[in-house]
Amino acid sequence: MKKILLATRNNGKLGEIKAAFANLPVEILSLTDFDDLPDAVEDGKTFEENARIKAKFFHKLTGLAVIADDSGLEVDALNGLPGVNSARFAGYHADDNTNNSKLLTELEKINVTESAADYRCALIFIDTDGTEISACGKVDGVIKNISRGNGGFGYDPYFYLNNGKTMAELTPAEKDVISHRGEALRKIVLKLKERLSCTLD
Repeated sequence: MKKILLATRNNGKLGEIKAAFANLPVEILSLTDFDDLPDAVEDGKTFEENARIKAKFFHKLTGLAVIADDSGLEVDALNGLPGVNSARFAGYHADDNTNNSKLLTELEKINVTESAADYRCALIFIDTDGTEISACGKVDGVIKNISRGNGGFGYDPYFYLNNGKTMAELTPAEKDVISHRGEALRKIVLKLKERLSCTLD
């Protein structure tokens, strides 16, 4: 069974990616399985650049096949912010609560209560031989200053879909069907299935 290191300490992302890879003949590790791995310096200008930086960084450190995700929120009224800094919008050690507070504060500064927005995800897989596979996903919605729902993570309680629900009001299965990460994961799983020459159930 092939070992793949998932380059994240985010339990929400880990759960979504593990579920997507459940029928592949792989063992998923995460950064939490290692005691002393430093963080990659994510200084790319796009989600894809940051995902590639992380994948290459941890592949070089561990020698393992690595899959890295970079994803985030782009709000039209904020000229695309928080963008690639979505996880660090309120500072390097920010959490969901502080990032959401920062988002609401920035919208309040410009007297905006809702704005068109999108979630984007880029996935990069680097195999032990250096072969790279990539996939991207996107979902459109509206950011509002009213929180709804207790599921998901990140900006999900404020991200409203066309059906009127927030991402945080969806079940994990419902979210997987429509989310940016779900779309990217389905694409990369198909590519990995072919590379690993396996048959999904």
